Amino acid sequence: MTAPAERMKAMRDRRRAGDLREVRLVVPDSRARSVRQRIALQVAHLEGAAENAALDWIEAVSEFDEPDAVGPHATR
Repeated sequence: MTAPAERMKAMRDRRRAGDLREVRLVVPDSRARSVRQRIALQVAHLEGAAENAALDWIEAVSEFDEPDAVGPHATR
């Protein structure tokens, strides 16, 4: 194996030993004009009231700003 390939294999082995798994994502390229146009069209069709309701719900169930929050991520 070449040096870069050996380093990558060693890194993957270390991650596996630490119970980590590599995941690759394929996402739309936001640099492409067609993708930007598609996103703009989707944003234009959003309903403000429904989006605000969703954001309100996310805030209500989030623990980010609550100093006395309980849960797996609470800092006490």
